[in-house]
Amino acid sequence: MGPAGYTPSSMTSPMAVSPHVPPATECGRTDTSTSAGLQKPLIDVRNLVKHFPVTAGMFFSRRTGVVRAVDGVSFAIPKGATVGLVGESGCGKSTVARLLLRLIEPTSGEVWFGETELTKAPPEQMRRLRRDMQIVFQDPHSSLNPRRRVGEIIGRPLMIHGLANKRQATERVHELLSMVGLSPAMASRFPHEFSGGQRQRIGIARALALNPSFVVLDEPTSSLDVSVQAQILNLLNDLKAKLGLTYLFVSHNLSVVEYFCDLTLVMYLGKIVEAGPSDVLHAEPLHPYTKALMSAVLVPEVGQQRERIILTGEIPSPMNPPQGCRFHTRCPYAMDVCKAVEPALSEQAAGHQVACHLYQSR
Repeated sequence: MGPAGYTPSSMTSPMAVSPHVPPATECGRTDTSTSAGLQKPLIDVRNLVKHFPVTAGMFFSRRTGVVRAVDGVSFAIPKGATVGLVGESGCGKSTVARLLLRLIEPTSGEVWFGETELTKAPPEQMRRLRRDMQIVFQDPHSSLNPRRRVGEIIGRPLMIHGLANKRQATERVHELLSMVGLSPAMASRFPHEFSGGQRQRIGIARALALNPSFVVLDEPTSSLDVSVQAQILNLLNDLKAKLGLTYLFVSHNLSVVEYFCDLTLVMYLGKIVEAGPSDVLHAEPLHPYTKALMSAVLVPEVGQQRERIILTGEIPSPMNPPQGCRFHTRCPYAMDVCKAVEPALSEQAAGHQVACHLYQSR
């Protein structure tokens, strides 16, 4: 079951998302169709890499290594889908989310937004594209300016992009507040006058101010009470159905991801190790790492709890990831080939892919 009070009434059926790089066409682009009958992806990520340099020395700093936060990630998100990105802290989830919006620059790789390759877009074009791409941050308190009133916070994007005058911005702010379940009269208040759930609604209203088509939800419910989480999830689902939004949902809560997302991507140490429709992946996880994650999920029904899998072995560093499969130092099924050859994602069922040598021969 999902969180208390959460009803996935407006969920769409699971949509196939391709976590592999499609074959190149003669014009240099790729065929981003994920399967027959599906429209082109809104977001197409191809071999995305982000390495953060590590330096030493106070006055004459020198580069001593890199943190391989994201190391060759490829996937596509069809328009109108909700894709969940899960994994342990430090696996690269939030880095991927910020790379998609180009809040940080990638080391290499491509991010296509429709027909535009974002990593090569000049500043002026990128400024226009940001109207279609927004983010809701994890902490609703620190993401809101405490010195500005709510009306200014929500209306600021409209003024920056020159899309409204003061009167039009005020009308839009009132409309957005009503849309997220708050009174327009609250526009004159400061963020500290609101609860955590109300502040997150304000963050959602700000993200929707420019009518985006793609929204990154970076753990938007992790700092909220369970009952408030359910309210925010229902709000996000209603807004998706009403406005035709596409979501990337970053979360640690696997139960929420199962019910809220059409597809789930599992990351480990900068790599995608499993991907598939959420209902299928959560019911029958294939990768040993995914199985360990799922075994930690509390099931409210008596006798339905999975057997707990406790991972042992060395936890690798993203500065020096192990050769071959990055999970082999903790995997109970590790073989000699796992230590030498990195497994590629292979499809085991319709839309369900896993990067594990246990399934390579199937």
